[in-house]
Amino acid sequence: MMIVKLHPDQLHTVDAVRSFLQGTQQLDFEFLSRGDKYQWIEQSLRHLGYLWLNKRDKGVVKMYLAKVTGLSRAQITRLIKQCRETGYIKDHRGRPSNAFPRRYRPQDIALLAEVDALHGTLSGLATRKLCERAYEVFGDQRFERLARISNGHLYNLRHSRAYQRRRHHVDTTRRSTVSIGERRKPRPEGRPGFLRVDTVHQGDLDGIKGLYHINAVDEVTQMQVVLSVERISERYLLPALTQLLDAFPFVILGFHADNGSEYINHTVAKLLDKLRIELTKSRARQCNDNALVESKNGSVVRKHLGYEHIPGRFAQQVNDWNLTVLSPYLNYHRPCLFPDEVIDERGRRRKRYPYRNLMTPYEKLKSLPHAQQSLKPGITFDQLDAIAMQHSDNDAARLLNETRQQLFRLIHTARQPAA
Repeated sequence: MMIVKLHPDQLHTVDAVRSFLQGTQQLDFEFLSRGDKYQWIEQSLRHLGYLWLNKRDKGVVKMYLAKVTGLSRAQITRLIKQCRETGYIKDHRGRPSNAFPRRYRPQDIALLAEVDALHGTLSGLATRKLCERAYEVFGDQRFERLARISNGHLYNLRHSRAYQRRRHHVDTTRRSTVSIGERRKPRPEGRPGFLRVDTVHQGDLDGIKGLYHINAVDEVTQMQVVLSVERISERYLLPALTQLLDAFPFVILGFHADNGSEYINHTVAKLLDKLRIELTKSRARQCNDNALVESKNGSVVRKHLGYEHIPGRFAQQVNDWNLTVLSPYLNYHRPCLFPDEVIDERGRRRKRYPYRNLMTPYEKLKSLPHAQQSLKPGITFDQLDAIAMQHSDNDAARLLNETRQQLFRLIHTARQPAA
């Protein structure tokens, strides 16, 4: 397909136009503006003497004009009528007098695309909270309009052309009967420190084992810590669990996992019992018992670390990135939804997620009654506030993306065979 500039004086007669229409070569015609298109139609009508043609030849000329300009036959008919009555063709369209002023400008759409690119396109509510925090907490004046955007209009901006131009096998566990741990759902009763834990495997490739991620989420505050180990054997898992329990700022009271043997074993049970941590496991046919951490496996671990195979020998580098970059971003800068439980007219318990309950896990921790009493000895909210305000939400997301690219580039380079 090629683009040409057509000169009407090269087609002297209607027969030449008819021969042009019967050609098999696919052509594309491009006009600089609508005014140039109308001017070309006007010149063509005069050059071919349209007003003096018979009905059949006029039909040929209309087909010719429609093919070249891309306008419909009805549009061509209206333009010919205008030329016959006034002697010229002019675009009479203008901006409607009652047009509503645009509240959100192109720079706002570009700013929204930037936020989505930094944070990985979170939900509309979470993105609203990020814009609100950027303006009210961190004083970024660029977010003045986006800080008050509605959830519905945020998605309208995401679907706009301006926004679109800027953006575009897990092994099953084997059943076994183990008496370790109590088979029930944890009962935190509004207290932090009850962890939901699960393992995510980074896959095998050509006989090379991939590393494993240990994902732990507090049920009440949704504070989250992700660790990576080369294997899930006792040699690697016990030091990682100790590191995981130390990474949370509050005292750990409960440890809930599914029925995988990596956690439901005597060694882990002994470690948790020594720390006076209650060990529970998921019940049979109760798929929601560990749903919180399983949802975080997809929305956090897979989103930021992907599905591609990562050899186990890179576990230390990935684990360092998890602790120093990913976990602080999740806990201090990524908003989460927290439910309100209501009883409907049938007496059933329902969960609602109002916008007022959208906050970061650290904000949720601070909002709990007697939150200071839940912190570990030697840890204060002043220390945690310093960590939270060290970076803005957008700066933390930018640091996350840059360091993740460096990490993946290191892994990719190390995996390439020497020339």
